[in-house]
Amino acid sequence: MARPGNSAASRDIAYQVHGYTNLKKHQEKGPLIIVGGKGVRVTDDAGKTYIEGLAGLWCTALGFDEPRLVEAATREMKKLPYYHGFAHRTADVTIDLAEKLIGIAPAPMSKVLFTNSGSEANDLAIKLIWYYNNALGRPQKKKIISRVRAYHGITVATASLTGLAPNHNDFDLPIARILHADCPHHYRFAQPGESEERFASRLADNLEKMIVAEGPDTVAAFFAEPVMGAGGVIVPPKTYFEKIQAVLKKYDVLLIADEVICGFCRTGNLWGSQTFNLKPDMIACAKALSSAYVPIAALMISEPIFQAMVKESEKLGLFGHGSTYAGHPVAAAVALETLNIYQERNVLGHVRRVAPRLQQGLRRFTGHPLVGEVRGIGLIGAIELVKDKKIKAPFDPKAGVGAYLHDRARDEGLLIRNMIDVIGICPPLIIDEVEIDEMLGCLERALAATWTWVEGSGLKAG
Repeated sequence: MARPGNSAASRDIAYQVHGYTNLKKHQEKGPLIIVGGKGVRVTDDAGKTYIEGLAGLWCTALGFDEPRLVEAATREMKKLPYYHGFAHRTADVTIDLAEKLIGIAPAPMSKVLFTNSGSEANDLAIKLIWYYNNALGRPQKKKIISRVRAYHGITVATASLTGLAPNHNDFDLPIARILHADCPHHYRFAQPGESEERFASRLADNLEKMIVAEGPDTVAAFFAEPVMGAGGVIVPPKTYFEKIQAVLKKYDVLLIADEVICGFCRTGNLWGSQTFNLKPDMIACAKALSSAYVPIAALMISEPIFQAMVKESEKLGLFGHGSTYAGHPVAAAVALETLNIYQERNVLGHVRRVAPRLQQGLRRFTGHPLVGEVRGIGLIGAIELVKDKKIKAPFDPKAGVGAYLHDRARDEGLLIRNMIDVIGICPPLIIDEVEIDEMLGCLERALAATWTWVEGSGLKAG
């Protein structure tokens, strides 16, 4: 193998594989290398500064230079750099974090199991769903329903839950016993003239039909993000979760709330479950739990699930699950300090004050010839690009319109994420109104440049 060049970009191409990247193009294009960050901004190795319009990956809630989190990690690293949770052992700070999470949960929860990522938390939820039903003597009740365009992770099991083709194609996924119900995106999937409420009723009816067709004694659980993140920032239609939960209750199907993106103030409440009145049996959280400063995630479970686990572990001799880094004391210390900052600084109040500026600002793009829909809530939003506004016709994904806009935004000093032709916006929670206006200005100029390119390229738009 040829020796790589000395530049960081050359060494990256030589030695790293990047997720959600066209690997061939990356060999030609190379990486954007970020070397520093402050507040809502990051800086690359050429000295250019950008507003991080997606908070990294929907996660860096407190920005990129919060000293209290650095200090919390340093203190705990000096005190107890590592310990585990096997065989009746734990770290004191891990207990503190578990107690804190149970105290702020949006629905009655009993216990916390720690993991290292949202994917792992959801993967663990799948294992516990199966374990729980075995404990109850229901070995057939194992099927799990997710939704088209859902995102629940990248393990073999959670990538199967994820309802996006790139996560399945040529990975031999999804695995058995995973089903996908309708995507609750009114703009894309409602029938002509169908109101949000009627759309929600139809989806609930379809869910019930699926459960009945599969056999209620075989369907165990339903996974849902309060707002679907990586699937395109899809805000549920009015009455959707009310109607879905009624179906789940009727057939004794557990509800697992994936709060990995929505948790910790993002939707204008501490939890997305509060925003949409979800009453889950388990809650997965990660990302903003530590403001992404260190990897940590958690799965909260209700008392009935815990009691079934106790019964089954007594029968088997032990609860056969655990991981080396789960509840790591340094990660727990950072997460606990993150939660303290949210409370002490009233980050939720700040989100509620500035969110209208973002949502109203995004909606001013509704009339743009490239924009089919603007959607969002709190400090998360999306712009969906279309070829023809009247009939909602999308561009051919191969045209790369969303990718082109992404690159033009980067030129303007804004980092965003394009999910094909859906542009995601999810800035750090600490963003202020001046920074929101600056971010929107960058996006406006990027849209204008993209429209000029579309017109000049013969990609007709309505």
